[in-house]
Parts: sequence; structure tokens; C-alpha cells
Amino acid sequence: MGGERQHYYGKHGTPQKYDPTFKGPIYNRGCTDIICCVFLLLAIVGYVAVGIIAWTHGDPRKVIYPTDSRGEFCGQKGTKNANKPYLFYFNIVKCASPLVLLEFQCPTPQICVEKCPDRYLTFLSAHASQDFEYYKQFCVPGFPNSKSVAEVLRDGDCPAVLTPSTPLARRCFPAIHAHKGVLMVGNETTYEDGLGARKNITELVEGAKKANGVLEARQLAMRIFEDYTVSWYWIVIGLVIAMVMSLLFIVLLRFLAGIMVWVMIVMVILVLGYGIFHCYMEYSRLRGKAGSDVSLVDLGFQTDLRVYLHLRQTWLAFMIILSILEVIIILLLIFLRKRILIAIALIKEASRAVGYVMCSMLYPLVTFFLLCLCIAYWASTAVFLSTSNEAVYKIFGDVNTCPVVGKTCNPETFPSSNESRLCPGAHCQFAFYGGESGYHRALLGLQIFNAFMFFWLANFVLALGQVTLAGAFASYYWALHKPDDLPAFPLFSAFSRALRYHTGSLAFGALILAIVQIIRVVLEYLDQRLKAADNKFAKFLMTCLKCCFWCLEKFIKFLNRNAYIMIAIYGTNFCTSARNAFFLLMRNIIRVAVLDKVTDFLFLLGKLLVVGSVGILAFFFFTHRIRIVQDTAPPLNYYWVPILTVIIGSYLIAHGFFSVYGMCVDTLFLCFCEDLERNDGSQERPYFMSPELRDILLKGSAEEGKRVEVEDGGPGEE
Repeated sequence: MGGERQHYYGKHGTPQKYDPTFKGPIYNRGCTDIICCVFLLLAIVGYVAVGIIAWTHGDPRKVIYPTDSRGEFCGQKGTKNANKPYLFYFNIVKCASPLVLLEFQCPTPQICVEKCPDRYLTFLSAHASQDFEYYKQFCVPGFPNSKSVAEVLRDGDCPAVLTPSTPLARRCFPAIHAHKGVLMVGNETTYEDGLGARKNITELVEGAKKANGVLEARQLAMRIFEDYTVSWYWIVIGLVIAMVMSLLFIVLLRFLAGIMVWVMIVMVILVLGYGIFHCYMEYSRLRGKAGSDVSLVDLGFQTDLRVYLHLRQTWLAFMIILSILEVIIILLLIFLRKRILIAIALIKEASRAVGYVMCSMLYPLVTFFLLCLCIAYWASTAVFLSTSNEAVYKIFGDVNTCPVVGKTCNPETFPSSNESRLCPGAHCQFAFYGGESGYHRALLGLQIFNAFMFFWLANFVLALGQVTLAGAFASYYWALHKPDDLPAFPLFSAFSRALRYHTGSLAFGALILAIVQIIRVVLEYLDQRLKAADNKFAKFLMTCLKCCFWCLEKFIKFLNRNAYIMIAIYGTNFCTSARNAFFLLMRNIIRVAVLDKVTDFLFLLGKLLVVGSVGILAFFFFTHRIRIVQDTAPPLNYYWVPILTVIIGSYLIAHGFFSVYGMCVDTLFLCFCEDLERNDGSQERPYFMSPELRDILLKGSAEEGKRVEVEDGGPGEE
């Protein structure tokens, strides 16, 4: 058996030897992975340079505010259109042209106006009446009165017809509504064309419907934005409740770890059970109701998700999903009941460590703040890169009669140019912001670099947090007399060591992960491009690559996390720490499955409990099932908007609190494995683990059939 043990350890590295001078995280350490630290600093300097270049050339107003055919903003202070906030289209029907998708510009003259049209009026009827002054405000600036009606309509100086419109996202769209089952614009069913002929309004309606179809996503976004404006304070209250629940749960876990874990398990089962019961009651209530038997496939996608709640199939699907989750959790609890007892002991020890390093509970706020900075810089740089100060003008006209359609032009010289004489009915109007300079040709590469730097810096911030927490909790574990041997400020000491000595190692680990993540982004982009192609082999290959890189990312995250713990303890470089952590885990592979993953499962149940409780409360509140006072909940377009926001926000908050516990458990677990290899529990080589942790972990190891050296003194004995 001794030969088998030597062969086992030979395959997975050499176990740690007893060292009487080792008392926890090493303070006398040197800088690691300096080259990668230099690369990170140079990359940050380049990132700042890219940001400066983007901010110099870009203008985010071009994404938010509309521009007329001359590329001038509508409703912006300091411009001649300052008092004209809305964009008016001469012929909204042309916005349904495929050219909109190619050029991102509707091929019809557009001007900025003070108000959208509120009446039906044709140019012919207004030309010889008192309505002409009203009509002129919808003509191009500088419109000459000397032209005839035919010349004005030919040159596109004025629209042929005005229709009642409503502003949406600062743009004027026909006010379409239904009257006795007939789609109408305003109150009319006919309109006059530019020559006075009466035509059916259906043609205009169909064109407007196509144009509005392009903007359905924008309409949905506007309604969602409206829901946020009236419910944001209730969303904040829901997130505060989630934070209080998470904090209360963590505090109770500090003193009542065993009881709280079992209460958490029972509560999760009860919450899922209530969800199953509620879905069944809704399923039964809809039996026999008209329209409730329509299938989800036949209904298709609807922007108003409340429609799905009137279908029996929706509640049946919810009930099946919750039932499967309930069965899986119950089966896991039955088969893992003994291992859960061992995991509870580790959570109790983690609770003691968190209790002695209480400021660790606040560190996720530091990580959150730094991540917000990374996200804000990335988003602002991406917006500025996607915009440019150079307005590009192109020739718009009839493709069949004008051969120069789509070519760039100068609006000032176009009336006297050869292109204008070649195509009398063409117009030189604003197309988009861009250009042909080297900066514009490099925009795609700059956007990729922007995304890559975001991944690198975000992973670096997360790595810094993991090393800091690992160093603080390792100081607790390796203190022989707790808490007397703890340093005065363990969290601050660990943070300063990480930045001073190991910035390069953190950058190295973050760089590897960022490379894999940017490859996944590129694969997703290629996958979207290949969806239109009917190449099954390419799709199969892309699916395999996406799966492989997803697995690779998960493995690297796991390896990095444990490597950071070894960096925090020993101060070795990234590669050495990753190798030592990997071999240490391989030498204790059964314990990894028994303890580490079971505690992750228990923490997941804790997150589900917080999220489920707050989500149910939000559901009953925003659907007016419960009321604090009369008419408390605000009127909403989609009540699922604040509910989903509260649920997602609650999960992020709970994850932030439980991540501290998760890092503490992982750190204590690795320290425990090293403690077993270094020491044997005798007076000369005492264990650093607490007596409670030692009793249940070693007993659990014996019950699991762990290595013989746990029972007869440890691998270090000869």
C-alpha cells in the first residue's frame, strides 16, 4: 500500500512537508510575473489613447437624437434647429425600403419641425388657401414660393401630403388606430395625392405599418423605459429588501450555521412547492375558458407577455419545470445527506472566519465599484467609436433611371454637378456618420480591442478581489491561536500585498481568461453570420467550437480561482501557483467532490431562497395581488419589467454576499488539505484547523474511504 501511495503522489506532485516556520501567508515575498505587469500597463496606456481618439472623433448624440437630411441635429441647443425637436419624413412609406437596413437612413427628405402634423392636408389644396403658411413649416428650409406645384413636388421641396402624426422617439409617425375593425390614420379613410386625386388610405396605412414594423423594437424599448420611470423607486425598494435579506441571512449564518442551512433547504423546497401549487391552480382555473387552449407555438412571440398567462400550456410548462427542480433537489438531498453534514462544518468554520474578518463583507462593494468603472469606460468608448464627426452624403433616387444612386456627394455643389444633370430627380442627402479615413477603416479593430480590454480589466478586478479575500481568510486559518495570532488588518494587508507584489500574476490569469472570452465572442459573431447559410457541417463545427471554448472557460475560471489562493498564501508566480493548486486538488479529488461542490450547492439554495422570496413578493405587488395602501403599485405597460429587474438585481446582490462565503470556503478547503499534508495532529506538529472542523472532517474522510494516511498520521510520515 505504501508503494501505491508513492505512485499516487508521484503522479500528482509532491505533498507539502512539515515546516515549523510556516505560520500562514508569507510576508517576505517578491514581485511575480513582472513582464505581464508591464504588458498590462502598456495595454492600459493604449486603451486610454483609444478612448481619447474615440472621444475626439465621436459624438454620442448621433445615436440618441435624430438628424435631418443635412445631418443637422433636431432640438439641440446652439443649433438652428434648437426649437425643432421632432424629425418629419416627407414620405414615410419609403422607410419600408430595404435601403433602410443597408444605409440606416430612410430614402426620403427629412426635416426638423416644432410639432408633428395634426391634420390632413395636401400641397395642392394648401397652395391656394390660408393653410399654406401652416404647410410651409413642413417644407425644406429656404423653400422658394416662386415654383409651381409640379416643380415643388418634382424637386421634393415639400411633402405631397400631410397626415396626422404622433411623436415616437422624437420622430413623427402616422397615428394609426382601428375604427370598427378598419385601420385608419386619424379619422379619414381617403387622402389626396399631390395632384388632388382621392386615394384609399389603406395604401398609406400599409406603408406606415411596414415602416413601423422596423421600429417595433424601439416602441417596445420606449414602453419599457416608461415602466422604469414610474416604478424605479419600487424596484429600488425591492433591491434594498434583497440586500437586507442577504445580510440578515449571512449574520444568522454566522451564529446558527447548522440550523440556517437546514432552514434554507426546507424553505427552498416549500417555495418550489408553492410555485407548483400556484401553477396547478392557474392551470385548473383556465380549464374551459375561451382561447386558453391555444398553443404557445401557434401564438408566437408577443411583446405583451401577459398574453401568455392566459394560456393553460404556459402554466403547465411552469409546473413541469418547477416539479423537475423539486425532484432533483430532493434526490440530491437524500443522496448527499451525510456530505451535507460535512459541508455544514466547513460553513461553520467559514462563518467564524467571516466573523473575525467582518470587513470582508463590504469588499464586494469595492469590486462592484471597480467593475462599474470598467463597464462605464467600455460602454462610453464603444459609443464614441460607433459615431463619427464626419457626415457622409449620398445620392438618393430611382435606381432604374439613375446610375449614380448610392455614390457619395457634396450637398453644396450637387445642384450644379454632372450627377444632378444626369439624374434630375435625385437628391444629395445625409446618409450616415462615417468616412473613408484610416481611423474609420480601423474602427472594427478598435472595437475588438475595446472589448478585449474590457474582459481583461474586468477579470483583473475579479482576480484582485479573490486574492484579497483569500489572503485574509488564509491568515485566519493559519493562526494557531485564533484570534490572537490574527494580524491587525488582515483584509487591508492582503489587498496591499496583492497590488504590490502580484499585479503581474493577476494580469496573467486575467489575460488567459480574456483571450478565451474574446474568442467566444468572435465565435458568436461568426455563428450569427452563418445562420443564413445552409451549411450543416459549418454549423456543426461552430457548435462544437462554442461548446469546447465554454468548457475551457469554466475550467480556466476554476483553475485561476485556486491559483489565486496559492498566490495569496505563498506569493509564487501564476504558473507555479496554478500547478501546485491543481496537484493539491488532484491529491484530494474525492474531498473536492464531497465538500467543495456540496457547499456550492448549499450556497446556490441560499441564493434561490433570497431571489425566490423577493421575486414572489414583487410578483404579487406589481400584479396588484397585494397592496400596502390603496393603489400602491404604479400602472405599467408590462408588469414583468420591474419583476424581472428585481429578480435579476436580487440575484446579483445575493451572489455578492454569498461570493465572500464561497471564497472563504474554497480558501479554508485548500488550507485544510495542506494542513493534513504538513501536520499530523501531534504536539510537535499540531493541526491548524479548529477542533470542531477536525473532528467532523476527518471522520467524514474515514467514512468516505479516504486515503489511509489520514488515519495513520499523514503522508509526511516515513
